[in-house]
Amino acid sequence: MAKKKVKLMDICYYRSGDKGDISNIGLMARNDKVYEIIKKEVTPDRIKAHFKDWVKGDVIIYPMDNLNSLEIMMYQALGGGATKTLRIDQTGKAMGNGLSKMEIEVDEDVLTTIT
Repeated sequence: MAKKKVKLMDICYYRSGDKGDISNIGLMARNDKVYEIIKKEVTPDRIKAHFKDWVKGDVIIYPMDNLNSLEIMMYQALGGGATKTLRIDQTGKAMGNGLSKMEIEVDEDVLTTIT
């Protein structure tokens, strides 16, 4: 089966926010097949590599099978939190958009299932 590199934005929805210096991202697959792929491909190591030095702490992923979603928690990811950081995006609202640019490989037949 042929594989194609795609950005997460092409196969998922996302929303992000914060709690102090913790950025959280909800990554919602567009269907069951995509969810199985992102559970395997979107890993803590890949997320840390994608954000480079922006995420200084641990990354923990909680699968939410009933919603075809991943809850991604990134610790020490907002420069100290909204009241301390000098970042423009103090509350991590753009972190989901940042993750949406991450590329993964997907079987081409799965892409035909996305509406």
